Amino acid sequence: MRQLFEPQEQLDEVDISAIRFDGSSRDDIPRLLRAPQHIYITPELQKAVFEILEQEIAENVNRSNGCPAMNLWCVWVLGSLRLYTNYDYEHLRELANRHGVLLQMQGHGPYDEHIYRRQTVCDNVSLLTAEILDQVNQVVVDAGHQLVKKRGNSRHL
Repeated sequence: MRQLFEPQEQLDEVDISAIRFDGSSRDDIPRLLRAPQHIYITPELQKAVFEILEQEIAENVNRSNGCPAMNLWCVWVLGSLRLYTNYDYEHLRELANRHGVLLQMQGHGPYDEHIYRRQTVCDNVSLLTAEILDQVNQVVVDAGHQLVKKRGNSRHL
């Protein structure tokens, strides 16, 4: 079974909930990574998203294939980034291995020497399709509507 997250945090790893983004950046990456961070710190939303990912991705993995797998968190973070930005796999691989905040979001610390090979990125990230991302987006939108309702109701009290 594919892991959701790495089971053991590294000594130098930054907790995903503590990652800070440059609020003045106009780049796509910091804006797109705020959604996974919010899902990570919201347990019920995280559970709903990973139920979809486990059902749609983990079940379709060829277990006889010897290709190194990414955990579902990395597949989702990198896959959603690829689908939103239309990056090719080589560009995505470079970002996955060298972009500081993206490395933190994947659970890699600054001294982690893990490098994803191109084929690993391609084989794993391609499992996240636009249809699966649409299912996840629907869960996120529904959670946003519930949040707005809660905040709207509390104003009238």
